[in-house]
Amino acid sequence: MKLPKIRELVEAIKALIKGPYTSKFPKEVHRPHPNFRGQPKFDEEKCLGCCACQEVCPVEAINHLDVVVNVNRPKRYMVHYTDTCIFCGQCEAACIADHQGIKLSTDWELSFFDRSKAQEQIEKEIQLCEICGGVIACRDHLNWISQKLGELTYSSPTLYLSRLKELGVIDENIISALKDQGRSDRVKILCARCRRKTTLTTEK
Repeated sequence: MKLPKIRELVEAIKALIKGPYTSKFPKEVHRPHPNFRGQPKFDEEKCLGCCACQEVCPVEAINHLDVVVNVNRPKRYMVHYTDTCIFCGQCEAACIADHQGIKLSTDWELSFFDRSKAQEQIEKEIQLCEICGGVIACRDHLNWISQKLGELTYSSPTLYLSRLKELGVIDENIISALKDQGRSDRVKILCARCRRKTTLTTEK
């Protein structure tokens, strides 16, 4: 039988005096290190709904669903599946909202009896094209782009009209003077496809 080494004896004595290294979970709540990579969580106020996190997620643990049941209040639901997530942090690293839209937390106790509950979601308001009704982007995302571009925003009717709508200084009564998408349709919030169609129409 091998005798214990001095180092092992020292560690054993420390354990007797200071207590074990392991936590007393579940009797006591375990507090992980501040740098612990736990469950990523959306911040509904700061998230732009741009789906950058979805694009970089290596396990497709983030998804979005656009719901246009009410045309006046179309919604985008950003969904994070905690049972699929590997907590790699790529979503936070790719977040264009200064890495604040989704951040890693220290939450690690993620046990569920019902797997359908192993997810979190937030909702964002989306902007629809005023001609075809297609989804352009989340309104917060358009406003973020406008703020980044500054005065260059005025080169894009979709951006500056979205910004004016956010500020509450836009006339909602702009209607088409022509049925074939004429010049008046240029001053609307449009998707890229409809913007191209109206440009070609007005140039004829």
